Amino acid sequence: MVRDLTNKHPKYYEATLQLREISQDVVDYVEKVCAKGELKVAKVVELKNGLDYFMSDNELTRGLGKQLQKRFGGELTVTASLHTKKDGKELYRVTVLFRPTPFRKGDLVMYGGEKHVVRAMGKDIFLQNSKTGKKEHIKYRDVKLIREVME
Repeated sequence: MVRDLTNKHPKYYEATLQLREISQDVVDYVEKVCAKGELKVAKVVELKNGLDYFMSDNELTRGLGKQLQKRFGGELTVTASLHTKKDGKELYRVTVLFRPTPFRKGDLVMYGGEKHVVRAMGKDIFLQNSKTGKKEHIKYRDVKLIREVME
C-alpha cells in the first residue's frame, strides 16, 4: 500500500538508497521500480562511484534493497539513524547500501587457493569446489576473499 504523500514537501524523504560500483542494469531496475509509482524519489545525487536515491518510504526502500540483492547478488547494509521525534514517537531515516559483487552465478572464482563455481547468490554466496564438489557458504563481508578467474 502506498502512503498518501500529498501534504508532504516535494523534497521529503525517509530513506536513502546508496548504489555503489553498479552496472546500468541495476540503475534501470531501480528506475523501473520507481516509475511504477510505489516509491517516490525526492532527488538523485550522482557520485564518483555510484548514485544516491532519496526515497519517500523506509520499508519500501528496504524491500527494494532486498530485491536488488536477490536479483543481482551483492552486499546489502541497512542502517537507521534517529531523525526526529513527533508526538512522542521516534522517527528514523534509513540508509540502504547496495554494492554488487564483481562475479555472477555460474562464474568460476578462486577462494581459499582453489577454484570454485558460484552456485547461488542471495543473502549469502554459495560456492562449490570444482574438484571435490564440496559446497561452501560465504558471507558477503568475506567477498574480498573471492577473486574471479579470468580464463
